[in-house]
Amino acid sequence: MSHTDTAPGRTAAVAAPAAPPGLPTPRSALSRGDDMPPTRSHIRTTTEAYLARHPQERDALAGLSALLDGPDEPTNRATLPGHITCGAAVIDRDRRVLHIGHKASKKLLLPGGHVEDDGTLLAAALREVCEETGLRPGDLCLTPQFLGAPVDIDVHDIDAAPAKGEPAHRHFDFRFAFYLTADTAPPLALQEEEVTSAKWLPLAEVGSPTLRARLLDAEARGLDGQPEPVSASALIHDGRGRYLLHLRDRRDGIWEPWTLALLGGKREPDDTGLEATLRRELAEETPGLELTGLTPYAVEPSISVDGLSVPTQIFAGRWSGHPDSVDLREGVLLQWFTVDTLDRLRLSPGLDDMIRRHAAEHPAPDHPQGGGSRPRGDAPAGTELHIVGVHLYIQDERGRLLLGLRHPDAAFAADTWHFLAGHCEREAAVSCLVREAKEEAGLLIDPSGVELVHVVHLLDPPQARPRIQLVFRARTWSGSAEVLEPDRCAEWRWWPPEALPHKLVPYTRTAIEGILAGHAYSELGWS
Repeated sequence: MSHTDTAPGRTAAVAAPAAPPGLPTPRSALSRGDDMPPTRSHIRTTTEAYLARHPQERDALAGLSALLDGPDEPTNRATLPGHITCGAAVIDRDRRVLHIGHKASKKLLLPGGHVEDDGTLLAAALREVCEETGLRPGDLCLTPQFLGAPVDIDVHDIDAAPAKGEPAHRHFDFRFAFYLTADTAPPLALQEEEVTSAKWLPLAEVGSPTLRARLLDAEARGLDGQPEPVSASALIHDGRGRYLLHLRDRRDGIWEPWTLALLGGKREPDDTGLEATLRRELAEETPGLELTGLTPYAVEPSISVDGLSVPTQIFAGRWSGHPDSVDLREGVLLQWFTVDTLDRLRLSPGLDDMIRRHAAEHPAPDHPQGGGSRPRGDAPAGTELHIVGVHLYIQDERGRLLLGLRHPDAAFAADTWHFLAGHCEREAAVSCLVREAKEEAGLLIDPSGVELVHVVHLLDPPQARPRIQLVFRARTWSGSAEVLEPDRCAEWRWWPPEALPHKLVPYTRTAIEGILAGHAYSELGWS
């Protein structure tokens, strides 16, 4: 480990503690958890996002761009004439920044140093702070103003160190901001071989002009040293005692992999607030899951993959759909659970207590026995609820049918041709058809010219929820089919009915053949 120097200005560019009780943590972007240095693509993406916010610095960071375009590992300290380092501005409640006395340079600097097998640049900055000051990752959290983005990328020259065999070179120093989680700073345990002292300096006395200007500007926008939630999660219930939980992927870099948790994620710079964060995350991860009555419920402590404190805003919301109707794009599955099953589940830390607390505060209404009326939404005993799908059957002037090629990574029917289709939400089936046609392909369907031409009653696989697939012919429509949802559909193409593609969704083929034969109904998977 080695410390980064801090120059007074820029030069022109030339060449884990245990999880505290509380809520499960959203997936963390702080570490990939694979014991490798940050990838070149991660560094490039971080740099380009920084330059998008500060385009006036592109010329000053030309050397960094050249480094990323070069053949050598950009974070390796042996890469010359320059390489990447990471530092951190730790801010307390009095809006002071932690500085340390550096033995080698005899300067008062920000904590920081060379990148090791950290996974991300932010993780490298966090590790360096903890190594040099004795702070624990859980003593720190992200600031709402900067989140996980660098506050500053500083370029400065490093003198030769003959004793270490190091020539003069340059550091491209990515600097991140952290708040202390406690009201007062915990005792520091300075790294004796490199650090002589520690001092908290007001924002106006930070040595680097660019960093000082950024922090003072952020102070005017609320940078006050007070931790705030920087992520949001949804406690989804149906008002009848069931809670919707999400099974996380079993992958490196996922907090508590293969556990049941809440849906949600971290705040992004463009989010107008934490409710906007949650709605964006749900739209990205679970299209079709529309919550009602979304209200703040609690702020819970949680931790990231690296142990960084992550205050999380919990919103409670209502939904009563079936999990199979949701297009789940992250994680393994969604499932309803009742309180009496929680002790048999592998849950994220603190989730059991939160659900039980909410259930006690919002008791489910008793379901009447015998002849009483049922609560709204209940089905008669023995009823199996079905998922309803709508499908568009249109022909061009040559009689060809429009089909879409599903994306190779699509969860359903990957790399296979299919109708333009979607799940019916709380809406009329024809309204769903009109909406899906516009959203997926830019086609405008006249609902007065729509007729039902076939129904497929589908059970596939045998243990899945049954589906009723409605196929509608649109006789009046306008527009040219465009790929508007490329993560689902890779191509639209017109096919002659007598020469359909070989890779076609089976019930799509059944429906087309039924329509051409004049049949209104088919069954698949029941025998």
